[in-house]
Amino acid sequence: MEVEIRPMTIKDYDGVYALWKTIRGFGIRSLDDSREGTERFLLRNPGTSMVAVSDGRIVGSILCGHDGRTGSFYHVCVEESCRRRGIGRRMATEAMKALKEQRINKVSLIAFKRNEIGNQFWNGFGWKERSDANYFDFDLNEENITRFNR
Repeated sequence: MEVEIRPMTIKDYDGVYALWKTIRGFGIRSLDDSREGTERFLLRNPGTSMVAVSDGRIVGSILCGHDGRTGSFYHVCVEESCRRRGIGRRMATEAMKALKEQRINKVSLIAFKRNEIGNQFWNGFGWKERSDANYFDFDLNEENITRFNR
């Protein structure tokens, strides 16, 4: 199976969204993950988000952006039938290269504690789990609802 890793554009949205819908336990936010929200993110962070494409079909995606200091990964996923082939690692590596080209020196992500597969992946990839910090959220828009796939 040949897989191309390339920067994501808004033209990839339908394929990426379809992939997101297949990932069990994946949380999709009503506003942030809409076409409009995703386009806004991609325009603010050109060239850092990645997709994995096989036979014209999106089999992996990673949203990646930064605030000028720290990069962030969001919605890292690979189609279940394509896992354990290095696709996630390749996407993350390409996203990190894109961040380095923009002089970003650190990247972080959030993996839910119940996401055993994701946590194993990040630990095996050399990421360090932090125990010295707390993560906080404050919702500015109550209409931006997260729905988890079953």
